[in-house]
Amino acid sequence: MTYQLTVLYHHPEDAAAFDRYYDGTHIPLAAKLPGLRSCSVSRPGPSGDGNRPPYYLIAVLTWDSVEAFEAAVSSAEGQATLADLPNFAGAGVDMCTGPSIAVV
Repeated sequence: MTYQLTVLYHHPEDAAAFDRYYDGTHIPLAAKLPGLRSCSVSRPGPSGDGNRPPYYLIAVLTWDSVEAFEAAVSSAEGQATLADLPNFAGAGVDMCTGPSIAVV
């Protein structure tokens, strides 16, 4: 079992600027988080009926344990990554954490 942080980014006013900053600045910061096992990013498309998805971008980060996660977010790298959010995520961001179990 791993421990997971899911980050749900609301739709930005300027998607191109968000993407440039996220890909060029924020992801390199997050990649330095101690003990980070994996990070995946999804930019959901419209639903089958063409409706806008509820979130612009979804990031899922995993660590080997809750202890590894807590150490990462309390580290200097973790604090820098969290402090970076206001620089590009002005539309808002929701975060969820918890154990993750692969079922397939």
